[in-house]
Amino acid sequence: MNSVTCNPPAVPLMTGQPLAKAPAMPRTLLFNKPFDVLSQFTDKGTEGTTRRTLSEFIDVPGVYAAGRLDRDSEGLLVLTDDGGLQQKIANPRNKWPKTYWVQVEGTPSDAALESLRKGVDLKDGKTRPAQVARMDEPASLWPRTPPIRVRKSVPDCWLKITISEGRNRQVRRMTAAVGHPTLRLIRYAIGPWTIDGLLPGTWNDAPAHRIPPAGDGPRPSRKPNRRPRR
Repeated sequence: MNSVTCNPPAVPLMTGQPLAKAPAMPRTLLFNKPFDVLSQFTDKGTEGTTRRTLSEFIDVPGVYAAGRLDRDSEGLLVLTDDGGLQQKIANPRNKWPKTYWVQVEGTPSDAALESLRKGVDLKDGKTRPAQVARMDEPASLWPRTPPIRVRKSVPDCWLKITISEGRNRQVRRMTAAVGHPTLRLIRYAIGPWTIDGLLPGTWNDAPAHRIPPAGDGPRPSRKPNRRPRR
């Protein structure tokens, strides 16, 4: 029996054209921002400034902060080169939960905590309901440089506060509204990410299995359509 060899059809070679590169995977970083560092890579507002920026810690091209964290606050800052994901995190209408460790002056009463949970009146309107609980000083807490100013005659307390909006200096204004100024503010979590295992000034790539697609994640709540009364 004669053997038959089957050869695949010849594929014409394209010459003079570069091979298309596969698109690069988006990159998302989790950074533990130290106190007194701006949430941006440059400080163009002040000539000859000595203010510290992200460029001191991160040399990854193309990533930008998704949202911001005040200069005098510490903790988690998410940076990404994925514009869709950046918008999802930064836009307060998407209600991404953000959890903070908050050291406040004094010891809030149960009534004060309940006010924070239900929403407090600020100059720009009432805050959305929040999750608020007393907590022990975080076991992984690092010393702040410089340390906070405390009054020996006044106790202090740690709270865990989760909010779903992002007004300017919101948590500080919330605690002040119930009579307990914030002494130290650390953002512990944004959505599925936390600062667990991150020392101040260090960053890691976000675990791939925990990065939601740009179209996913928390969405704004919608009021049900109601039929007009007749």
